[in-house]
Amino acid sequence: MQDWIDAGRVSLDGTPARMRQRVFGGEQVVVRTAALPEQMAFTPEPVPLDVVYEDAQLVVLNKPAGLVVHPAAGNWSGTLLNGLLHRYGEAAAGLPRAGIVHRLDKDTSGLMVVARTLTAQTDLVRQLQARTVKRYYAAVVWGTPPARALVDAPLGRDPRERTRMAVVDGAAGKPARTRLATLASGHWQGQPVSLVLCSLDTGRTHQIRVHLTHLGHPLLGDPVYRGRHARPALPGAFGRQALHAWRLGLLHPADGRPMSWQSELPDDMRDLLGALGLSFDMNELFASEHIDDLFASS
Repeated sequence: MQDWIDAGRVSLDGTPARMRQRVFGGEQVVVRTAALPEQMAFTPEPVPLDVVYEDAQLVVLNKPAGLVVHPAAGNWSGTLLNGLLHRYGEAAAGLPRAGIVHRLDKDTSGLMVVARTLTAQTDLVRQLQARTVKRYYAAVVWGTPPARALVDAPLGRDPRERTRMAVVDGAAGKPARTRLATLASGHWQGQPVSLVLCSLDTGRTHQIRVHLTHLGHPLLGDPVYRGRHARPALPGAFGRQALHAWRLGLLHPADGRPMSWQSELPDDMRDLLGALGLSFDMNELFASEHIDDLFASS
């Protein structure tokens, strides 16, 4: 009601009503109702989608930073889900979450797979549980992590701040495992920085961001998980966590054939690496058939 009054949708005796306006009895109040934002959450919208691959069973998308995957408080429209409903119509509307089987944070860029049939969605969810979906992320972190590392630390809601995730012990934590390999290291304004490749064994909310911070190497630009130490300002206008879903591999739901895709680092991350003096050929790494060997000693 307050929103409707502020928007001029409530009148008192023909004139716009005001908050806390006194009434005496006998006045006529007219309210022109409007749909609540959450009521519009699952409606088709022409949200641009960068389709990398598409067939009758699945679609692989390259999500830009800033795009929310699923409607939630504060982001009831303009999400990737709204775009899927617009592009695929009733077929997407008939699937749970319009076929979405995993998510990326709003300010994380890169590859996602979305199912186009219920059979494919069921298969992809099972693959995620069985770890046959391979997800690799390029990340720029503070410090110099070990050449190889495995972070095996359960995650749950931060008991002190429920909007954050944290490493927690006991029943409150769910198993979470992240592997990382350091690809290049350098310095920015006297502090070490590194480009790392992360591989997920599990897919918890904010997993890479929390695990890297737990290891003592938070992502550059992360506004939530920044660690305890003061950091110098980043070069240019880089204003998000430096995390990109770089490679995605899976078994096709229809015939089980292995498939993989690569997403080039977006311009803002390439510019960041250039300013930091971090050089590494991600294309050459993608062409290798032995990416998992990077994590063999984790």
